[in-house]
Amino acid sequence: MTLPFIKMHGLGNDFVVFDHTKNPHEITAELAARLADRRFGVGCDQVIQLLAPTQNRAAVHAEMRIYNGDGSQAEMCGNAARCVAKYLRQTLNLPTETLTIQTLAGLIKIQPKGGGLEAVDMGKPIYGKAGEPIKTKTGTEYKFTQVSMGNPHCVIFLPTLDGFPLAQEGSLLESHKRFPHRTNVEFVQVIDPKKIHMRVWERGAGITLACGTGACAAAVAAVLNGHTQREVVVKLDGGDLDILWRSDDHVIMTGPATISFHGEINF
Repeated sequence: MTLPFIKMHGLGNDFVVFDHTKNPHEITAELAARLADRRFGVGCDQVIQLLAPTQNRAAVHAEMRIYNGDGSQAEMCGNAARCVAKYLRQTLNLPTETLTIQTLAGLIKIQPKGGGLEAVDMGKPIYGKAGEPIKTKTGTEYKFTQVSMGNPHCVIFLPTLDGFPLAQEGSLLESHKRFPHRTNVEFVQVIDPKKIHMRVWERGAGITLACGTGACAAAVAAVLNGHTQREVVVKLDGGDLDILWRSDDHVIMTGPATISFHGEINF
């Protein structure tokens, strides 16, 4: 079988996107993992499948399913949401409309901001107590803030990220007993009240160049810990995202989306 796909990325967080809104095909965990493999597949952080919406079809433009590199499903992905919006604007000829996308975390709305930017209303965060202690198997103790943006995040603030063993500590914290369903892990350095630097270990994917939900979680945690204002620039390995935690409790993420190429895969 041959299926067309679109390779896209948001600040280097890359995706293989399948448009199955009209002709759905099954994406199994095994197939998703094979597609994500950078040596034997197409290569990506997540596989994205677009389907016809099952909720409020008149108002929702598509359903987005997200498969991590290990084949597991994720509830939400902010960078993927921007990419999906860019693709749908082109294919549906809706350059200026607010798009509504169905995810496992609920409905999200995405507005075009000009200059290739998309603003995603990520909804209201759910968060725990700031500065909870946690210790990894290496014996290192951290203080973390747990935030959900529809998917789980463990945010840790450090004096510097230079030389930090991201892969080692990120993988240990992802599967820590405190998180029975595993978690994304963000390590954050505060630069000033309007800017933070973040590196991320994504649940089911490992180190990625950017994470939209992670940037939102980091911004929320920065406010909760008294480090920043409610609007910040989050500097990621792949570039910058603008995050605003509005007074109505909604988190708005603004950033770019890029189409890399179109292709076909046989399997």
